[in-house]
Amino acid sequence: MAQQSKFIRTLKGEKQAIPPIWFMRQAGRYLPEYRKLRTEAGSFLDLCYNPAMASEVTLQPVRRYDLDAAILFADILLIPQAMGQSLSFAEGEGPILDPVITAENIDRFRSRDIHETLAPVYETVKLTRAALPDDKALIGFAGAPWTVATYMLNGRSSRDPAALRKLYYEDRPFLTALIDMLADHTIDYLNRQIDAGADAVQLFDTWAGGLPWPVLDAVSVRPLQKIAAGVKAAHPETPIILFPKGVGETASEYAQLTECDGLGIDYAMDPAWARANLSGHTVIQGGLDPISVISGGEAMVRGASTYLKLFHDVPYVFNLGHGFSPETPPEHVGALVEYVRGGNW
Repeated sequence: MAQQSKFIRTLKGEKQAIPPIWFMRQAGRYLPEYRKLRTEAGSFLDLCYNPAMASEVTLQPVRRYDLDAAILFADILLIPQAMGQSLSFAEGEGPILDPVITAENIDRFRSRDIHETLAPVYETVKLTRAALPDDKALIGFAGAPWTVATYMLNGRSSRDPAALRKLYYEDRPFLTALIDMLADHTIDYLNRQIDAGADAVQLFDTWAGGLPWPVLDAVSVRPLQKIAAGVKAAHPETPIILFPKGVGETASEYAQLTECDGLGIDYAMDPAWARANLSGHTVIQGGLDPISVISGGEAMVRGASTYLKLFHDVPYVFNLGHGFSPETPPEHVGALVEYVRGGNW
């Protein structure tokens, strides 16, 4: 069973001689097989909502690199779309959501049944879990409430999403209501993914960086704790990984949450500090600068060895400090996996 896979055993505290490996954005535009299927699908959202195709995309990097885990192919903005915001992706602009959520229209979003729209995602999970060998884990995921809220409040990507923190000072009841609503929907969404076959789940808080305390506590730490507790209440054995990008030493606040089985660290965090201050509380995942994989060769190997040596004596999941860029050469990814698996660090 996948619950006995190397990846799951590591998240439950078992140290491995060779750490399990998976990569954020491991399925995507850097792979030629993904680009081919993306063209056939017609649009990015068509691909997300086509279970057969989305499952195939999820499986592609596992087949190519023999990774220890697959991560569901979907998007963090499917929840706001299921809540009633139209969602499209403009070339060169990223996501566009309409209407922008406000205090006046929030009740329209609160009452929507998201699961009818998201049913294809759950089917993708079922198909993928059935296709994976027992020694490969399947990771479900969702965007953290604050990160999703930045798009819902702005209607698109923002150069400085943290500037939206002014709502914390100017209209905290509305911001709290929005974060709470997203947290409740995310609990349901992740529980449905686990019911469909996900072996672990990860929460991405990409825009957590730059928030002062106590804003970070209110919009990121406590909502993620609420979600993790809600998932654990229904699925106590399912590991939960948190990835709050850019939070620096405040990562210790996440690591000490009892519901946090794994904590992703980004490429800007000092790995020696993470080893000394975070590993005693949770299993650390990631850290490698994804740009080093574009370069490949000595720079990539030197970066990988830093993490492998620092975390060799504790449970650790090898990963990136953020996702792959489209220009990443697939052969460099293969060389990275071979280096990690070789054990000659």
